[in-house]
Amino acid sequence: MNYQQFNQFCKSLPATTYVMQWGDSHVWKVGGKVFSVGGWGPDKLPAFTFKTSDNNFQFLKKSEGYRPAPYFASRGMKWIQHVAGDDSLDEELHYYLLESYRLVSLGLTKIKQKELGLNQPAEE
Repeated sequence: MNYQQFNQFCKSLPATTYVMQWGDSHVWKVGGKVFSVGGWGPDKLPAFTFKTSDNNFQFLKKSEGYRPAPYFASRGMKWIQHVAGDDSLDEELHYYLLESYRLVSLGLTKIKQKELGLNQPAEE
């Protein structure tokens, strides 16, 4: 995955906003809260940082191509960074980006979720 593909995927998610900040990083937010960052890769390789569940954090921090996210994880947050290698992990990365989006959106107030049309019960 490259940054253009990353931005295209994140843009496709409902109620997201984009800003370039933190050293020209691609920062994606939902309800004003960061759910993913494209940037900060070692040796100028594309890198993608996202929030995870506790279980996924424990699993991914030991997996090839993943590491605890610089800055975030050192502050006790469950964030992982994936450094782009081959495209075979793109589908997996999509899953983790979507899960990060879901986790962050669930952390928004119920009022904010309703305002954005997120996580609402299906109408019968």
